[in-house]
Amino acid sequence: MSNPLSMLFGKSPIKQLQEHMSLVTDCTAELSDFFQAAISGDWPRAEAHYDSICSLENQADDLKRELRLQMPKGLFMPVSRSDVLELITVQDNIANRARDIAGLMLGREMEIPAPIREEMCLLVEGAIAVTRQALRLINELNELVETGFADREVDLVEEQIHELDDKERSTDVLERTIRHKLFAVEKDYHPLDMMFLYDIIQKVGGLANRARRVGGRLQTLVAR
Repeated sequence: MSNPLSMLFGKSPIKQLQEHMSLVTDCTAELSDFFQAAISGDWPRAEAHYDSICSLENQADDLKRELRLQMPKGLFMPVSRSDVLELITVQDNIANRARDIAGLMLGREMEIPAPIREEMCLLVEGAIAVTRQALRLINELNELVETGFADREVDLVEEQIHELDDKERSTDVLERTIRHKLFAVEKDYHPLDMMFLYDIIQKVGGLANRARRVGGRLQTLVAR
């Protein structure tokens, strides 16, 4: 016979949050090979990576919906319902941005000018690194909850959040460098192509910023 008191407690959503963030990270990581294919002009290969991005993003969406449905109001959980819902939304926005980047580039078969190719690849890898750091943070949630948000574990998480911030700031610097280099050669390219390319640069930089917000949400959760 089940204990009526147990009905007051909800299933911990932490494992699903971690699974979701893992899918988001895999989705973002696909951008590395996508950009390599796009730079080499291999659009069939780029499309294959875009399909992988869409598949992973769809899986993340399914898990997000499942988590939301399994979180009825009025239950006691190790973390608040509102914090979990905010966190999974922030995570989901990362995967959405990765899909948008690849979709726009594929749809227009966008050329990356030679003077900025190396830096663009570095920017993409930087955004992926920020996302992976965000995943490491989410994977610390188990220890945080199991230790009752003990000072030692909180300090470790704070250190990782600082590392996340540092990685994101590095992408900001790189994004400014790319814009400066592109400005110097943009007159040699079609204005409309340049408009879309500046948008892609902003979106890749924004990808790192969205991943950084995972740390911000986790910091809020720890503060409570």
